[in-house]
Amino acid sequence: MARILVVDDEPDICELLREILEGAGHEVRVASEGAGALRALREHPADLLITDIFMPGKEGLETIMEIRRDFPQVRVVAMSGGGRTGELNYLRDAVQLGATRSITKPFQESEVLRVVRDTLGA
Repeated sequence: MARILVVDDEPDICELLREILEGAGHEVRVASEGAGALRALREHPADLLITDIFMPGKEGLETIMEIRRDFPQVRVVAMSGGGRTGELNYLRDAVQLGATRSITKPFQESEVLRVVRDTLGA
């Protein structure tokens, strides 16, 4: 199965995704923001990164751009509960910046597993 890094400043979201993904046989690590994610990838490569968009410190869009530059082989899924604010659609922007797929919070377990399966198969 895949090595997955989950990046979110909400510990409950990290734990929920860990449970879902480990239950499907994946190896999961977590980081609370973008700079921590980049350090984690340097120490332990991952096949897939699932990152929130809105986080303190290095936020998701900046993190996605750096992942694309420094780790082009890592597939990226962007997620957010605030995906559309006014005229801006941050999840669409994340895909344009290099995320393979996106997912909206709140999410269903089946949706997470489908997006992960599709992203890893892409």
